[in-house]
Parts: sequence; structure tokens; C-alpha cells
Amino acid sequence: MTAPTDETPTPDLLYSEAEEDLRAAVRSLLADRSDAPTVLARVESDTPYDPQLWKALAADIGAAGLLVPEEFGGQGAGHREAAVVLEELGRGVTPAPYLTSAVVATETLLALSVREGPAIALLGELAAGRRVAVLAAPFAAGRPGGAQPVAVVADTLEGTVTGVADAAAADVLLVPTTDGLYAVEPGAEGVAVEPLVALDLTRPLATVTLRGAAGTRLADGASAVGAVRRGLLAGAGLLASEQFGLAEWCLTETVRYTRERHQFNRPVGSFQALKHRMAQLWLEVVSARAAARNAADALASGSPDAPLAVAVAQAYCSGVAVRAAEECVQLHGGIGMTWEHPAHLYLKRAKADSVAYGTAGQHRTTIAELVELPAP
Repeated sequence: MTAPTDETPTPDLLYSEAEEDLRAAVRSLLADRSDAPTVLARVESDTPYDPQLWKALAADIGAAGLLVPEEFGGQGAGHREAAVVLEELGRGVTPAPYLTSAVVATETLLALSVREGPAIALLGELAAGRRVAVLAAPFAAGRPGGAQPVAVVADTLEGTVTGVADAAAADVLLVPTTDGLYAVEPGAEGVAVEPLVALDLTRPLATVTLRGAAGTRLADGASAVGAVRRGLLAGAGLLASEQFGLAEWCLTETVRYTRERHQFNRPVGSFQALKHRMAQLWLEVVSARAAARNAADALASGSPDAPLAVAVAQAYCSGVAVRAAEECVQLHGGIGMTWEHPAHLYLKRAKADSVAYGTAGQHRTTIAELVELPAP
């Protein structure tokens, strides 16, 4: 990567009127159907995802098709709009397969650059919210492009992938193999999806085992590797927006609580030590907004600096989200430690997100590789 020049476009970190309208629609929907008691009840059940909520978000609002061009049945929007949706899902720790299906799987299919065939047909169904697709890759994955755990043996798929997010909710699994990218039906013969006990109950994980499973080939090896890389890059970049939304909720809720909670006849938030902690957290949260917006804008514009913007966003936002959630739990005192208060959901989501699509350390290594430092 070279140094910026006068011709380098300035990233747009502001929200457009259309993006704010989308935010208002998603926030209203989640306030009505995915408030804290509802989310807690969901994670305690065997079905953390609400099909009606997903239908309203994906189909009625049209959020599932934001990245898909209109010619393929989508909304023809982009990563900036999808980032706004993820900010709101992060604010509510909403159990929904949006990141995995509407971003990672969708971007993977788009990166195949085909105009017809099974990949385009599947893309239209994802955009309409009729189906959910999940890339069969570990959620806590490092850099993409390593050895594939699934092999093609006698025209069938053999292998095991552990820690696949939202696999239990998927209608289609996109399976990278040594021979290309395949679409596999989870209920088909030779396919087993076994739920795992995850730290973050709002985003279930599962082990996908393929033993002689049949699949539809979507792309050959070279195309598949590039498409998977692009899908995971978009997932990491927009995950930063989810982390920002989570951190912003934690900060807002903590400030509200410390204003209302009194001790020694005054609000606890008026104590200097707590003021300093929340002021520092505010600085980190607004910086996380800038990093997340920069990543979304770089992805939306197709900037060659998108990998760097994504690495910077993930290296920073993952830590901010964890710190914000930890402060939220601690500054709520005893109530913050209870199961009934949603603070623990935010902490678990933040911790799980911090190792998703690469850790902060791995992204810092990427930054060092991408940036050409001037000679001393």
C-alpha cells in the first residue's frame, strides 16, 4: 500500500438520510419484537431465532437484500446500509442470522461473478428472505485461505467443520472444499449439524459433519478461494459495526443507570472516578464509530484500501466492545451480575465477536503487512 495522495477519495463517515430512515425502521421493529426480556426468553429456549422477526427484518424491511443488485432481486444498496442494520442488531444483541447470511454468504455468492445458474438462484432467495445460507467456516477463524477441512471424494463431500455460526438456522450450507464451493442442504443424507454450547447464546454455533454428502457445485477451486476471502472480509468489516452498536448501547445504558442510582444522597455518576471512566469510554466509542464507518465505506466504494480499513476497524472495535460491556456489568453493581439484566448478553456477544473472523492481534499483523512504513 502506498501513501495517500491528493486524489485519494475522502471516506464519508456521516449517515445519509436514507440510512437514518433505515435505522429508524429497524430500531422500531427490534423495540417491538426483540426487547431485552424477549431476547432472554429466546436464549433460554431451544429456538433462539424468531422466524417472524427474521421475516419482518429480511423480507418486509428488505434488509436481507441490501447487498444484492436489483437485477438479482435485491435492494441494490450497499455495505453502508447493511452496516446500519448491524449497528441496530448489535444494540439489541438480537438473535438473527443477518451477519452470516445477508453479509458473509451473500457477499461470497456475489464474488463468484456469475450471471446465471444455481448461485444466482440462491442469491435471489437470500435477498427475498426466503432462505438462510451460512458459510461452513469456523466463526472464530483466523485468516482465510488456509487448508480446507472438507474434501471431495468420489463426487461426495467428506469432512468436519467446527464452530460454524448459525448453522442450525441455515437452509443452505456453502461449503468450501479442496475442489471448489458447494451448496449443501443441511437435511440431506450424510449431513449432520450438531449444536455446540457457545459462550454467546444469541449466536449459536454448531459442528457440521459431512460423510458422503451430495452438494451442488457453485464454483471451482480458484474462484471459490477468492469468493470466500471476499465474504469473510465483508463479514469482518461489518462485524465492526455490530461491535460499535453493542458498545454504544453499553455506554448509553451505563450513563443512564449511574444518573438514576443514588448513594450518599447523590447520583453515583457524579463521582469523579466514574466520570473519568465513562468519559474515556465515550472517546473510545466515538472512535469505534469512525473506524467501523470507514470500513463500511471502503467496502461499499470498492476501495483498494478496504482490507486495511477492515483490519483497522477490527483491531480497534473488538477491544472497545469488550471494555464497554465489562464497564456496563461492573458499573451496574449487583444488578449487572444477574441473569435477568441483559448486560451479560452484551459481554458474551462482545467476547465472542472479539475472536470472530480473526483476533485483534491477527488484524494488527495484517495492518503491519499492508502498510509500507517509510525508511528511517
